[in-house]
Amino acid sequence: MLITRAALPDGRTVDIRCTDTLTAVAQRLDPRPGEDLLDAAGALVLPGLHDHHSHLRAAIAATASVPVGPPRVRNRAALAVALAAAQPGPDGWIRAIGYHDSVAGPLDAAALDALVPDIALRVQHRSGALWILNTAGLRRLGRGGHPDGRFHRDTEELRLPPLPQDPEPLSRRLASYGITGITDATPGQSAADLAELAAHARTGRLVQRLHAMAPAGTPAVDGITLGPAKLILDDTDLDLDRITDWIADQHRHRHPVAVHCVTDAQLVVTLAALRSTGTAPGDRIEHAAVVPQDCLDQLAEAGVTVVTQPNFVGERGDQYRAEIPDDDQSDLWRLASLRDAGVPVALSTDAPFGDPDPWAAIRAAVHRRTGSGAVLGARERVSAATAIELFCGYPQAPARPRTLSPGEPADLCVLSLPPAEALSELDSAMVAATVIAGKLCYSAGSDTRPG
Repeated sequence: MLITRAALPDGRTVDIRCTDTLTAVAQRLDPRPGEDLLDAAGALVLPGLHDHHSHLRAAIAATASVPVGPPRVRNRAALAVALAAAQPGPDGWIRAIGYHDSVAGPLDAAALDALVPDIALRVQHRSGALWILNTAGLRRLGRGGHPDGRFHRDTEELRLPPLPQDPEPLSRRLASYGITGITDATPGQSAADLAELAAHARTGRLVQRLHAMAPAGTPAVDGITLGPAKLILDDTDLDLDRITDWIADQHRHRHPVAVHCVTDAQLVVTLAALRSTGTAPGDRIEHAAVVPQDCLDQLAEAGVTVVTQPNFVGERGDQYRAEIPDDDQSDLWRLASLRDAGVPVALSTDAPFGDPDPWAAIRAAVHRRTGSGAVLGARERVSAATAIELFCGYPQAPARPRTLSPGEPADLCVLSLPPAEALSELDSAMVAATVIAGKLCYSAGSDTRPG
């Protein structure tokens, strides 16, 4: 493929030749016989966007689920309407996602029975840490005697029948956003789970490059690169010795870690553990949703990369403003202050717990606007160019931006607007084409299918 008249982020306008890698980047390249041509016409061309933290299986399942949380669903009446309209899937279950207690308070089986009495229903809290089942669902699982239908991640194992996993609709949607790679942050995946994802990639139903978190010793899987081991923390069980031992064990195998930190307590304990063990190349803090001021220098000293999601400012910012004291709101979803302190940072969406559109996260990083238009954390704003760059890191080194240089993977996001307009617009609708490994996987206005 030859892409002509491509405007690069560094200000140059060039032609780009690629196979599975970029083979030439120059002011002018002559077309070769039989070479596919794509005229960028002076529009901005970027390295393909990489979502550095998402949950692939859950995101696939979300395409067959009903959203029951803010901002779409805000009260009990709206919840009743959403569930009444929901249709069970092929397995007979209604799967609802994104619930938050602000909608109708804490749910249990009795509350769900009043809304959906006869169809098996499972509702996932938007934190991902809690499932609530109605009585029909409990009976289908052989758990009819369960006291309340609430299953916490940290207290009980809940084996729900899996939904059919067809990744193609999600993959096509991500390709339309310019996403060429995904880091799957799902914890506890087996080699068989990874092999299944790799099989989808081989058949072309999943076109994005895959990088998966996995513990030390996980067997290699052809078609997927393996990343750090994932550890999810809960405030009810912040055992410093346990966390320190786990990190040390992964480091003994020369394997990095990625620690889930969504509260200040989780971050403080993780930093203490890392001070004890020392950090290893590739160590990450996931989310860093709350970063007290005195943790900024500690993060910088640790040298650990923070992978965060400013999209939650847009998605949940109004709720934060209503529920969190004004003096504490500056600690939420930091970005500029992390970078100013010298902390390596990359961005992601946390799909499906966040909107999978990276451009929504980019806009939130630039404008810090909530759903109502209020500004949350104005000092944490970054430039549009910086926000885009933070989605362009290497899978193994998220904070190191990729460039459009010969030898780099031929993963490209071709926009429809010149640089100045694109940096103002920041919308997924301006994605004109997505190229992965030198193949056109998405073209706006066409029926182009992944692969």
